[in-house]
Amino acid sequence: MNSTERRRLLTNKIILGLSTISALLGLVFLFWILITLFLKGVSALDFSLFTKDLVDGGLRNLIFGQFVMALMATIIGVPLGMLAGIYLREYGNGKYANIIRDLSDIMMSAPSIVIGAFVFAVFVAPSGGINGWAGSIALAIMLIPIVVSTTDNMLSLVPKELREAGIALGGSKHKVILQIILKAAKVGLMTGILLAFARVIGETAPLLFTSGTNSFWSTNLGNAFPSLTVSIYDLANFPTDKARNLAWAASFLLTVIVLVINLIGRFIIRDKG
Repeated sequence: MNSTERRRLLTNKIILGLSTISALLGLVFLFWILITLFLKGVSALDFSLFTKDLVDGGLRNLIFGQFVMALMATIIGVPLGMLAGIYLREYGNGKYANIIRDLSDIMMSAPSIVIGAFVFAVFVAPSGGINGWAGSIALAIMLIPIVVSTTDNMLSLVPKELREAGIALGGSKHKVILQIILKAAKVGLMTGILLAFARVIGETAPLLFTSGTNSFWSTNLGNAFPSLTVSIYDLANFPTDKARNLAWAASFLLTVIVLVINLIGRFIIRDKG
């Protein structure tokens, strides 16, 4: 073995060692966070949290409000994201499609607080106050680029032969897309939508500017709307132990919700992919 080979072997060992140490360090902090969250969250859990609203020391209205806003964001964002993804893969070509892909990637990495500030300036300030609709729109803006990227990638995995077979049978392009291509990619698309939903349901920053939170049960998206994540932020800053314990319980529940949604998405891929 000459000196060049020895130097390359040594460099490889150093890089491998540093990578291993970094991975282990990240896992240590991850497990530290999860263990702390589990111990403090479980100890603060009580069945009354699911039967009372925040004003009475429960979390019922907050869980409901968080799901409602995430669901509304999904209803708004999924059709727009899927249509954009279909255009990019099936109709778009050249520099314009690449520009849209680049913009979508930029939006995926945009800080959520910036999106919240944008929605506040465009929707909240003109309307005169925070409201649930603005929170849903902020979450939808975050969800759209995820769905665009998922749709684009999943449709790219559909074999070209399926498109050619559909056209050969006399199907128009939009019928081939709707009846063949989307059905072939439905598992991946559904998984992407679930993961996007899990992504936005745990967001806090954009809701601070848009929906705020509400201590009472509410179904009116036109006013301040109950939010689990925003309430966790508020409760964690309260000086009382009762409020902080409630924040730990809410944090644990939110983590479980996000984990379950992600596991469902992974299960769909493994079971039907």
